[in-house]
Parts: sequence; C-alpha cells; structure tokens
Amino acid sequence: MIGSMFDPKPYLKTLPKLPGVYRMINAQDEVIYVGKARDLKNRVSSYFQKNLPSPRTRMMVSNIARIETTVTRSEAEALLLENNLIKSFMPRYNVLFRDDKSYPYIALTGDAYPRLAFHRGVQRKGSNYFGPFPNAVAVRDSIQLLQKVFRLRTCENTVFANRSRPCLLYQIERCTAPCVGYISEDDYQHDVTHATWFLQGREQQVMDELSEKMMKAAETQDYEGAAIYRDRMQSLRQVQAKQFVSDFNVSDADVIACAELQGQHCVNLVMIRGGRQLGDKSFFPKNADGYETPALVEAFLEQHYVGITMPPLIIVGVEIESAALEEVFSEQANRKVRINTNPIGDKRVWLKMAQTNAELALQQRSAQQANQHSRLLALREALDLADSTERIECFDISHTMGEATVASCVVFDKGAMQNSEYRRYNITGITPGDDYAAMRDALTRRYKKIAAGEGKLPDLVFIDGGKGQLGVAVEVMQEVGLPDILLVGIAKGEERKPGLEQLFFPDRADPIGLKKDNPGLHLLQQIRDEAHRFAITGHRARRAKARMHSSLQDIAGIGAKRRQKLLTHFGGLDGVKNASVDELAQVEGVSPVLAEKIYQELH
Repeated sequence: MIGSMFDPKPYLKTLPKLPGVYRMINAQDEVIYVGKARDLKNRVSSYFQKNLPSPRTRMMVSNIARIETTVTRSEAEALLLENNLIKSFMPRYNVLFRDDKSYPYIALTGDAYPRLAFHRGVQRKGSNYFGPFPNAVAVRDSIQLLQKVFRLRTCENTVFANRSRPCLLYQIERCTAPCVGYISEDDYQHDVTHATWFLQGREQQVMDELSEKMMKAAETQDYEGAAIYRDRMQSLRQVQAKQFVSDFNVSDADVIACAELQGQHCVNLVMIRGGRQLGDKSFFPKNADGYETPALVEAFLEQHYVGITMPPLIIVGVEIESAALEEVFSEQANRKVRINTNPIGDKRVWLKMAQTNAELALQQRSAQQANQHSRLLALREALDLADSTERIECFDISHTMGEATVASCVVFDKGAMQNSEYRRYNITGITPGDDYAAMRDALTRRYKKIAAGEGKLPDLVFIDGGKGQLGVAVEVMQEVGLPDILLVGIAKGEERKPGLEQLFFPDRADPIGLKKDNPGLHLLQQIRDEAHRFAITGHRARRAKARMHSSLQDIAGIGAKRRQKLLTHFGGLDGVKNASVDELAQVEGVSPVLAEKIYQELH
C-alpha cells in the first residue's frame, strides 16, 4: 500500500542506477528509515510494488512524505555513510544496536618499569594495548592472572614514585617491588616481554624460555632462582588449563550468533584473542520486529565494527551478503578481514557456544522482565494505580553540607530501568543545604520541557522525601501545567531501615506503608535506590572536581592550560601535592620560580 502523501513515480524516474544511500522522511520531517543500495533506482523502486510482503515495510511506506538520496563511489562507501546516518538519526524503522564502542583493554605503559593497567578510551602513544575485551570483568581477571605469573606492578605512577618500602602486593608475591629497587630494570623488562608474549597468544614461547632459565639456574646451583622459574611455569600451566584453546588458523576471531524468543532477539559476540576465549557480550536490538535473522546479523556487523579495531576473522551463523562488508572492513583494518558464514570443525563448536549464550541471555532477560512485570502489577494493586501505569520517574537530592548539590532523575519504563533516559541536574543559586529549593529547581527544569512537548509524560513520579518535598512537587506541577501527574513521596521511616518506608500522597493526610515482602515495595525500593545511587555518584564527581581545581585556581600564574598539564602529568591533585619542586618544574610551562610557588601554596 503506497502512502497517499507521496507520489513515487516522478521521483523514481530521476534516480540513477548507481550505488548510494537513501533516506525515507515522514510528514513531520523525521528520518524514519536509512538504507544503502548497489543500485539506487532498483532498490528504492522495490518499496513501491503492489504486493509488499512485510507489514512493517507497508507501514513504513505509508508514512513516507519524501525521499532523499546520496550517490557514493561504491557500495562499500555507501555502507559507511548508512552507518553514520543511522547513528545520527536513530530511525524508527531501522534495527538499532546500542553504540558501545568503549571496550576495555589491558595496557602496558611505556614507563621504565611498565605498569599493567585497565584501560578504556583513547589509546596513547608509547603504551601497548591488548584487546579489546568483552567486559571489564574479563580485563580484571586477566590482570590478576598476569600479576600471579609475571608479578608486574599495577600502581599509579604517583604512588610508584613515592614508595619507601614495598606494598602488600610484594608480600603476597604479586609484584617484584621495582618501586624500591628489588628488581633490576633489565630483569623487570624480561617479565614485561613474557607478559606481552602471553597476551599475544605465545604461551609456549614463554614456557620454553622459563624452562631454559630454570635449567641454567639449577646447573649453577641457584636453586632459589630455579624454584621461582618452576613456580611461574606451574602458575602458567594453571592459567592455560582454565582457558579454552582453539585450533584456529588465526589466533584472533569474533564469533557471532543470533537467537529469537517470543519476538525478542539477541546477538551474542564471543571474542577469541591469542587463541583464547576472552568472554562474550550480548546485544539486544531495538526496532527488530519483522526482521529476519540474516538482516539482524548484517545490521549488527555494520553498526558494531565500522570505526573500531576488528580481528582478521569474523564467524557468523547465517548466510549474509558479506562481500561489501569484507571490503569495508579490510580497507578499515589495512589487512584482509574475512567473514565466514559456513564454519566447520572447531569454528562450528565456537559458533554453537555463541548460539547457546544468545539463547541463555534471552531466557534470563525474559525471566527478569516477567519478574519486573509482576512487581509492577503488585505496585499498581498496592497503591491503587491505573492499569496503564507504566512509566515511573524518581527524584533524589545529594550534597555534602550544602556543597555541590546534585539532583537525579531515573526512569523505569517498559519493565526495566532506562539508563539512557537518566538525567542529573547541577543545582546552583540556592541556599546551601536547602533541599526544598533544590527539588523545586530540578522538577521545574525537567517538567517545563515535558509540558512543552519535549519528552515523555510519566504516569507516576516518586519524590525521595516526606510531606515537605511532596508539597514542593505539587506546587511545581501546578506551575508548569501538569497537575494530573500522580505524585508520591517516599520517606525512609524509623531508623531509615529498608522495609519501613512510608508513602505520602497529596490527597491523603496520613502516609501508608507496604509489607516488607510486597513485590511492589521491592520495585519501589529498586527505583528509589537507583535514584540515590545516580545522585550521589554525580555529587561526588562534582565535589571532587570542585576541590581538585580550587586549590590550583587560587595560585596566581596558574591558568586553565597549566592546571590541566599539572593534573595530567601527576595523575590528579594528590600527585601534584606529593611532587617535589624539581618534579613540578619538569612540567611544560612551569618555571623553577613557579614550581617553588606551587609547592609552597600546597604545603
């Protein structure tokens, strides 16, 4: 069915038979779909056939008001542009995956005694990075294993430079104490080399060298040294025993599987690095209704890999159009990247594991959503709420004696906490410690926008506080023109113990309480606790930033650039305070005279 707003015939006549990207736009001037094509004329024309097979596609076409196209030099270039436009416009008819590019890495710094560290974000010159890892737990587990076997330092440079005796990690044999000279730079560098080989999947090379050193030590009757090498080999064998080892022809690969359960989909990514499984990560696409598995996997590949480091082999469990993707990925990686859609042998075993992971993740998500739904039903019943109550927002205030006041708003909707919709409000211009004024400021700022049509209207708003806070909320809603939103105040109750919460309503004189085992109370506590967590983390960050900058800001001659250089060089204000005059003078832009002045001001 072709939409009445748009006559495609004149437009289709003008389209070239060239590769490019097309954008479907509705009457509200919103981009509702972005697609790529090897032949724009043929691809766009296919949407206007009489018998479109997909109801989803028919619905999209009925909403088209106009179409825009961009010609590209190749299908590969079209894929890149399509990916950028999808992330910019988030169209409602495109399947969308959360843009999670900040994967964690293990870093070995470029210091004289390199530091083993968790790293996320921009990679700096001089350091070596290994990964990416699927999650932070996998990185920290790997760092613990590396500490056990190779005993590299993990402390910050400011701590390392100011040690006078070894720390606890040396006592428990997780570090060789280079900070106090218990190991030479050359010997420490050997350990760094072994750790690097291990992270690159060259464990046998490490084992061979350790074995050789153990034999030489034994021959020279250095039995203590031989015992150290023996213990390292035993630790390394234990690490190897805990890892799945594959027979891949390449040591790095990603394995991708997709599962479906009751209309929901999950894409699971298993990472193989250096021949070892590092773990997996599950992705749950949005707008996936009506999409077949090959289309979902292709959309995941396009959105996930463009712009990030990728392995030379990607294994997927369905047939997809992989030629254009391989071309783009190979060009991006400056080496051949192959997509294997028909794995055999061990590769098929890994794919089966990814498939099982995807199915398990869907089952767990379904069970969690069912539990949250039952909690929501219990809350509706307990508070006599309408059956349509679905979206709940909760506010909390956090400060320290009135300093760095922050208000938080968290959102529960569609059976889960909606992290992407959380908001923080930095509160200024009020009497320090005035929680009522802080709550008024935050509520006004949020609901003025919603009353103006910017954002979704909540069904219920929880205010973390008693009658006073609730009264402020009622006044604000009247002022902004949203008097019908249901407001409930949550007071901690006696001794501030969980389970003793009291709920205040604008039209009731006395508060009510729910039984400790009421599932609705558990949902309320979850939402309230999340608001508190989100507020206090924001407050602590704001407070730390204010304190970190204020002492340096008070020193004449220290502008924003010098302050940033000092903080970056020493890893924070504590590092600056612990630095000597000579160390301060080594920072670019800091003269010996200014270094002396900084030292005197901070001590």
